[in-house]
Amino acid sequence: MEPIKPYKKGFDYSYTLGAFPTIELIKGHPETVKGVYIHSTFTDKDNIIKLCKLNNITVLENDKLISKLSDKENCFVIGIFEKYENTLDADKSHIILVNPSNMGNLGTIIRTAVGMGIYDIGLITPCADIYNPKTIRSSMGAFFKLRHQYFTSFEEYRNQYQNHDVFTFMLNGSNTLEIQNCPKTQLFSLVFGNEATGLDDSFLEVGTSICIPQSPDVDSLNITIAVGIGAFIFTHQTK
Repeated sequence: MEPIKPYKKGFDYSYTLGAFPTIELIKGHPETVKGVYIHSTFTDKDNIIKLCKLNNITVLENDKLISKLSDKENCFVIGIFEKYENTLDADKSHIILVNPSNMGNLGTIIRTAVGMGIYDIGLITPCADIYNPKTIRSSMGAFFKLRHQYFTSFEEYRNQYQNHDVFTFMLNGSNTLEIQNCPKTQLFSLVFGNEATGLDDSFLEVGTSICIPQSPDVDSLNITIAVGIGAFIFTHQTK
C-alpha cells in the first residue's frame, strides 16, 4: 500500500478509526478497502484477519501509523478505503441537511437516520466533510449503510427528486409537529438547516414548514436532537 497520511479533504481516500466501523466498512463496501492496519496489542485480531481474508484485503500490523492517524488511545484498528460516489434512492424518503458544519453532529445524524430506517441523506454545500474520519467514527459505522449525495443548492436537489413531500424544520414553522398530527405521507424529505443559523425564511415557502414544540427556556434544539425527533415521528406515522 502507498504511504498513508493524516486525512485531508482533498484526498481520494479516507479511513475508519476503530474495529467496529472497520468491520462495517468491510461488510458494506469491501471493494473500496485498500487495506487494514491493526495494533500489536489488539486482542480480537483473528476475527478481523479472517474477515479481511474472505474479502482479499491486506492486513498489516503498524502501531506507529495508528498512533499518527488517531487521536484516541483506544484505537486499535484502521481501515483505509477509497472514496466512492452514490446517489439517493428516488423511491425512498430522504433527510436533507442544508450547510451542516459540524462533523461530529453529521456522524450522529447519520447514525440516527439509519437507526430510524432512513438510508438516504442529501447534503447542500458548503458543508462538513462526510468522509472525514471524525464523521465516520461518530456514525459508528452507519455511514457504510447509507446513500449520500451532494447538491450545490436545495433547488438542485428538488429538480432531481420532485416526488417527495417536503417538510422544512424551522423555529417559525407554520405547523407544530405532534405525534397525533404528523402528516401522512409515504415519500418525504425532512429538511434541516445549519447548526447556528437554521433555515432562512425562504424555506417557509418550500413544502410544509414544521416547528418542533419546545419550552421557552431554550432558544432551539440541537440539530441532532431535532433530526432524531423528526425522523422518529415521520417513520412512526399512524396509518
